[in-house]
Amino acid sequence: MSIEKRYEDVLKIFERPDLEPKISDYLPFYHENILYTTVLKNFLYPYEFTGWKDEQLSWKKTCYIHGGLNPSPLYRFSGKEAEKFLSKYCVNTFSKFPVYSGKHCITCDEEGYITSDGVILKTAEDEFETYWMWSLVIAMKNEEGNYDLEFKDLTNDKFLFQVGGPNSFKVLNSVTDDGLEDVKFMRFINTRIDGKEVRIVRLGMAGSLAYEVHGNISDAKSIYDTIYKAGIEYGIRRLGWHTYMMQHTENGFPQFGDHFMMKLPGSPSNKGNVVGSIGKEATGYANPVELGWKKTIKFDHDFIGRKALEKLVENQTRDMVSLEWNTEGILDVYASRFIEGETYKDFDEVNDMIYKGIGTVLHQDKVVNAQGDLIGVSSGRVYTYYYKKMISLCSLDLEYCQPGTEVIIIWGEPNMIQKKIRATVSRFPYYDENRNQSFDVAIK
Repeated sequence: MSIEKRYEDVLKIFERPDLEPKISDYLPFYHENILYTTVLKNFLYPYEFTGWKDEQLSWKKTCYIHGGLNPSPLYRFSGKEAEKFLSKYCVNTFSKFPVYSGKHCITCDEEGYITSDGVILKTAEDEFETYWMWSLVIAMKNEEGNYDLEFKDLTNDKFLFQVGGPNSFKVLNSVTDDGLEDVKFMRFINTRIDGKEVRIVRLGMAGSLAYEVHGNISDAKSIYDTIYKAGIEYGIRRLGWHTYMMQHTENGFPQFGDHFMMKLPGSPSNKGNVVGSIGKEATGYANPVELGWKKTIKFDHDFIGRKALEKLVENQTRDMVSLEWNTEGILDVYASRFIEGETYKDFDEVNDMIYKGIGTVLHQDKVVNAQGDLIGVSSGRVYTYYYKKMISLCSLDLEYCQPGTEVIIIWGEPNMIQKKIRATVSRFPYYDENRNQSFDVAIK
C-alpha cells in the first residue's frame, strides 16, 4: 500500500464502499478529494485539503483549523507535591504561575540536552496538565512513591484542535458560550461549544493570533465540524499535516523532528537518523540555549541539568536565527536536472520535514563561513509561498548572528556532489506580522 491515498482508494482499503471509513476518533471524514497519509498515525490522516499553497496562506490572511496533533500525549500531575516534582525536572520557574495560565515547558539531561519540550497548563491549585512531555512520564516511573502526587494519562481521553490566523478570534468567539476578549497570550478559559465542555488556550505555532481547543474525545468530531462550518464565512481552511509542519520555521520556534531531536532518557542514540550535509555522525540533539530559548531557563530552583545550563548560558556560543536562502543558488540546484553532468540533490519537497515516508528523519545542513569553517547548523528548510523565499532556522555562532550577515549553506549529502548556497541572516522570527503575543482582538 502506498503512503498516500485519495478518497477512492480509502474506500477500497476498508472494502466497504457502502460505509464511511473510520479515519480516526478525532476528525470528521469529508467526502472530498483529500490527500491522506498514514505516517506517524495509526489511521489515515489528512495530508492536504486544498493544497499547501492555499493552506499556508491561512495563518496570515484568514484562519485555519488543524487536528493533526491528535492524540497528543497529555499527562495530569496533581497533589501537594506535584509542583515540587515538576520543578525538579523543568527548567521553567514556578514562582509566578497562576491558575488558567500556561508555559512552554523544557526538560534536560545532566549535560543540558533537551529531553522533552511542550506545554504545561496550571488547571487548578496543585494541578498541572502537560502536553508532549514524555520525559516526565519516564521520570514519574523512576520516582514512583517519592512524591505525594497523583499521575493520570489522559492521552486517549481528550482532543486538541488548533485554530489560528487573524480571523481565529472571530470564528471561535462566534461558537463559544463565553467571549474570548479577555483571554491573553498563554492564558485559557473553560467554556462550552454546542453545550459541550471545552478549554480554549491562546497559543499557537504559526506566530499569528491562534488558539487551541481542548475537550473530551467523544465530542471531537462534532466540535471540529462546528468550528469549521462557523469559519467558512471568515475564509477558514482545514490544515493538513504537510502544511502544518511549515509553521515552525516561519514562526522562529524550533520543533522536535524538524529542527532538533530529543534525547529521551534510556533511548538509543539517534546517530544515523540525520540526513543532509551535517553527516551521519550527527545526532540532532540540542540544548535550549542554542535553540534561542535561553529566556525560558530560570535558575531560581534546582533542576536536572542546571549546572550544565549555567555554563552554557554564561559561555553562550550560538543562538537561533532565520536564514534567507539566495535565489540564484536555489535555481542552480533545479537547473542541474537539465545540464550534462552530476545533478545536485533535489528539492523534492517544499520543506525538509520528512513525514511522508515511514518514520521520522531529521534534515540538517552545515553552515560555513567564507573560509569554509563550520559556524552553524541549518534545519527546517521551507519555501514560504507568502514571502516567495526559501528560509530555514539556524543555530549559528554568535559573531555571525547580526541580520544582513552572509553565510554559506552546504546542500547535499556527504557522499554526493554538494552545492554551496549563499544565505543571509534575516529577521527572527521571519513571520513578524500581527504576532499572537501582541494581537489586540478588541481592535482587529
